[in-house]
Amino acid sequence: MMKLNRVLNPLLYICLAVLLFSCAATPKHESSGEYIDDTVISSKVKMAIISDKSLKSFQISVETYKGQVQLSGFVDSPQTVERAEEVAGAVKGVQSVRNSLIVK
Repeated sequence: MMKLNRVLNPLLYICLAVLLFSCAATPKHESSGEYIDDTVISSKVKMAIISDKSLKSFQISVETYKGQVQLSGFVDSPQTVERAEEVAGAVKGVQSVRNSLIVK
C-alpha cells in the first residue's frame, strides 16, 4: 500500500498541475472565465445600444475579446458613430472600444 501511494501521489499532483495550466489564458486564447466575461460584456453593450433611442434602429454588431469591444456595421452619420462608441464605452467591464462603424 505504501508503494502504491508513493507512485499515485506524484501522478495525482502532475494531473492537477496539467488541469490548472490547461484552463489558464494565453495571449491568443481566452480562459473559460474570460470567455464568459466577454459574452456578458457583449450582451450588456448590445442591450445599451438597443436601449438608446438614437441607435436602436441600426444593426450594430458587437464583439468582445478580453474586455476590448469592437463595433461594426453601418450607420447614417458621424454623430451616430460617436454616440455608439460613447454608449459602448460606458458599459461596466469595457476596457476599450474599437469603432469600425461605417457611415452609409
